[in-house]
Amino acid sequence: MSPALPRAVHPVAWWGWAIGLAVAVSAVTNPLLLLTALGVAALVVTSRRGSSPWAKSFRLYLWLGAFIVAVRALLHVLVGLKFGETVLLPLPEVTLPSWAAGINILGDLRLEGLLGAVTDGLRLAVMIACIGAANALANPKRLLRSLPGALSEIGSAVVVTITVAPQLADSVQRVMRARALRGDTSRGIRALPRIALPVLEDTLDRSLLLASAMDSRGYGRRREVTGSQRLLTAICTFGGLVASAVGIYGILDATTPGWLGIPALALGIALSLTGIWLGGHANARSTYRPDPWRWPEWLTVGSGLAAAVGVHLVARTDAASLGMPLSPLAVPALPLLAVAGLLVAALPAFLTPPPPSASATRSSHLRLRAPLGQAPRAEGPPSLSQWGTKSKRET
Repeated sequence: MSPALPRAVHPVAWWGWAIGLAVAVSAVTNPLLLLTALGVAALVVTSRRGSSPWAKSFRLYLWLGAFIVAVRALLHVLVGLKFGETVLLPLPEVTLPSWAAGINILGDLRLEGLLGAVTDGLRLAVMIACIGAANALANPKRLLRSLPGALSEIGSAVVVTITVAPQLADSVQRVMRARALRGDTSRGIRALPRIALPVLEDTLDRSLLLASAMDSRGYGRRREVTGSQRLLTAICTFGGLVASAVGIYGILDATTPGWLGIPALALGIALSLTGIWLGGHANARSTYRPDPWRWPEWLTVGSGLAAAVGVHLVARTDAASLGMPLSPLAVPALPLLAVAGLLVAALPAFLTPPPPSASATRSSHLRLRAPLGQAPRAEGPPSLSQWGTKSKRET
């Protein structure tokens, strides 16, 4: 399919891209690289997010990241370890007893320590922004439909959890627009009950509708399986978890035999996947029009993986360039390989299909409802002469 044709990219591809970008910045405190990753995430979200309510949630994650950076800097001022030579603000220091050694309350605020706290907070904020980008780009309902049958119930709980923030953002925006139309311009603490109560009511209504929709579609329905199948599924799942734990321990401990490392981990992953496949047979569900997985999806996942690989290669050769030089304080380096990997992660903004717009979705629905051989008509409020005919037809 051509990238010019609107199509929704597979949600698993967006999550793979976001996880790769988050892994890339997890070991980075260089503010240049962190801001580059944040700009890449914002560019892809701006270019490829749809018109759904959760697509507007990326701004909330950015505000959450800014709040994290501010709290991290404030905690450093209050109880952080003050180090460095450049004093920004002389503050009195509270003397603590000997059992609380190592904790400094207030004290002289120094530039090096403050920059270290801000870069640590910025790293966490960028990782949260990467997860927020995946939440804004990937349709959680389509993501649930793509999970294996054995993970559908867990996936339902996860999808409901991650859609709370986008739905709250949509509810707050609708309540604010309704207040503006009514001429209610009150702000501050006085306006909080007028906003919180309608949002709470809308959240409860959405929860009831979601529960009714899931019940009507048969979520939780199981097929009859024999005792031997259940036993085989449990053995494969439990054996896979044990073998994976042993394999991870063998990789981390260099003194263990070689067969306890990668071979045990590979065996554990194979057994776990087999257990998931066997457990999916007990889930009685069907998928209507499964999402395609084509070259744009491979490109999306590969670009996120390229960012993680680029930063990992720099960490093995020049790990100091990934951090903020504080002792002595200097301008951070700019490793070209890590920057190239992060810029490759921006390719989905240009090479993936654009998302279908809301107007195109409505026109497709109109074409489906239009009689054969007739042009679709735009829906609008019925005239006075149509009210009687419409009410008779509905009854």
